[in-house]
Amino acid sequence: MKTLSQLTDFYYKNLFPTLEALELQRKNLRYRVILVGLFFTLVCVVLVSLLPLETMNIELFSVIIFAYFAIGTLLYKFLTQEYTDEFKTKVLKPLIHAIDEKLIYTTELHVSQRIFERSELFTSRVDKISGNDHVMGLIDGTKIEFSDIHAQQRHKNSKGKESWSTIFRGLFIVADFNKNFIGRTVVLPESAQNIFGDLIGNWLQSKNFLREELVKLDDSAFEKEFVVYATDQIEARYILSHSLMQRLLTFKKKANHPLYISFIGGSIHMAIDYGKDLFEPSIFHSLLKYKIAMEYVSTLHLALGIVEELKLNQKIWSKR
Repeated sequence: MKTLSQLTDFYYKNLFPTLEALELQRKNLRYRVILVGLFFTLVCVVLVSLLPLETMNIELFSVIIFAYFAIGTLLYKFLTQEYTDEFKTKVLKPLIHAIDEKLIYTTELHVSQRIFERSELFTSRVDKISGNDHVMGLIDGTKIEFSDIHAQQRHKNSKGKESWSTIFRGLFIVADFNKNFIGRTVVLPESAQNIFGDLIGNWLQSKNFLREELVKLDDSAFEKEFVVYATDQIEARYILSHSLMQRLLTFKKKANHPLYISFIGGSIHMAIDYGKDLFEPSIFHSLLKYKIAMEYVSTLHLALGIVEELKLNQKIWSKR
């Protein structure tokens, strides 16, 4: 697989004419979006000012604010759809194929809800899942797929009012681990020990009734960052060898966001919580800027690099 430096060179050298054309389109689009946004806001202010003051209350005000942002979001997506499609077709797709031309990229698909729930990374009920920018294929003979995912749960209050909360939003990756696991091992970001200290933190971890048995490991650096639950203690320690724990720590440092990992059914599942859609270009930031370019390049390299990073391409286990 190409190095991060090689991918960055490809981004600027091979895609530069496309980036220049998109930059001109972005500037014009930004101007239109600002104008439409100002006009839309003015119309909303005028309409609200026409409402009788006696009808205005907190509930109505909340509905108006919600409608303003909901319609504004739809307007923004409508205005920027063509630019987004061109970016994904002319920049993102060639960048993915520069890593491996056999990788399959689909803008509108995402990792299935079945696979997301199979990972057991999140215990909340998933009522709605969406996503895009799905990539799948083989890297050094190892099957891998990933996409942006936004998983949500629906809530209703005592008055029947509906609301939604985010369970996870970020990059979700699943890859072949070359072993069929008997049990289930889940590795979650550590928070209890960092907040409450070792004694209380360990007690709180052991009382997580939504999870399997707590697994204690002999790597203090790893346990500072992660907490492990498993159905089989021996298998969990067998999977999480010292070398793999070190590689996961390195990967977590590169991701620089909360990292969730599970080993279930012969696959490794990884969820990196970015809190946003990663591959949507902003009209307020130039694609020619190095920092913006590196967000796309490094994210793709990180996702597809887990095969080499975690040595998934080394057949150290055989499937049974």
